[in-house]
Amino acid sequence: MQAHGFVRHERASVSIQARFFSTTMPSDDMGLHVQFAPLNTPFDRRMQTLAAAGWIVTFVFGGFFFSLILIYMMLFTRLWWLVFLYVLWILLDKNTSQRGGRRIEWVRQWTWWRFYRAYFPLVLEKTEDLPSDRNYLFASYPHGVLCSGLFGNFVTKSPEFEKLFPGLTPTVHTLEGNFSHPVIRDLILWLGLQSASRDAILRNLCSEQKGQVSVLAVGGAAEALKSKPGIYNIILKPRKGFIKCALMAGATIVPVFSFGETDLYDQMDNPEGSLLRRTQERLRKIIGIAPVVFLGRGIFQYSFGLVPQRRKVTTVVGKPIETQKVINPSAEEVEEVHIKFTEALIELFEAHKHRLLTNPNVNLMID
Repeated sequence: MQAHGFVRHERASVSIQARFFSTTMPSDDMGLHVQFAPLNTPFDRRMQTLAAAGWIVTFVFGGFFFSLILIYMMLFTRLWWLVFLYVLWILLDKNTSQRGGRRIEWVRQWTWWRFYRAYFPLVLEKTEDLPSDRNYLFASYPHGVLCSGLFGNFVTKSPEFEKLFPGLTPTVHTLEGNFSHPVIRDLILWLGLQSASRDAILRNLCSEQKGQVSVLAVGGAAEALKSKPGIYNIILKPRKGFIKCALMAGATIVPVFSFGETDLYDQMDNPEGSLLRRTQERLRKIIGIAPVVFLGRGIFQYSFGLVPQRRKVTTVVGKPIETQKVINPSAEEVEEVHIKFTEALIELFEAHKHRLLTNPNVNLMID
């Protein structure tokens, strides 16, 4: 659930990873060298790193961790009845993600998220004003490994969003499977996330209360497997469902691009056709989540770990594409708007890459 500009470039220096990761390593160094963070690092920066670390641990491993806790409580404690009631609650509440969610603004304003946004830092920009008298579908690219820019700007209560887009309410749509993880499902519901199903998206876009924004990482989990530093390879050609939803609701489509998102993590080298890539694709189709073997940094050192790199991400909201409401759009009508969106996304990327990327010659590759 990416926009770039860079602060200090903290590249990993673990030479043993050169065999597995695409990061270039010194050839004359066969040892393990770790670049530690200075002892006099300011307290605020320490808190920012902790917030980013807590984010990755919670949303990547939280579902598994809380599942183990519930199993332990069920089998080895007298609190089995509490687990039973909670599981019953999950079953009774399973359709909430399809029916408007359960947003709690207090959760979206936690101090945790303020430190998280400041860590990279995350920046939000607009190219045009968006009136609050209509509903919008923000089609966001690229997915990156974990949609860090999208999460900070649209999931949490971002002061920048409220300042730039007064009267608009963002709702991020994610895989339905994410709402099956105990405890984590409740947290993401409180944060305002809803299912990425057609029904949930249309429910939001067709709301009579105008100013609703459905935010969707169109490339999805499949695109995460393509995420590499300095590369912008997105999946768009086969993705036309979001266009159909916008037409059915008569919603305005807005291209969104996060410059810098793909530089937050490196990942194990997995070219198309390799055994690792084929295995990842099979697992993704089974579990719905891309099993990316990613490399970031640590909490107290910059060389390796699960924490995203501290690099600026600038999310630019592009020019709106107006649509006419069509209850049952034809394939030709969908294709026509899809072409307009593709052209608008390329234009957005080309217009800002020279300012926001360290390599202005990079091209946007569209699959």
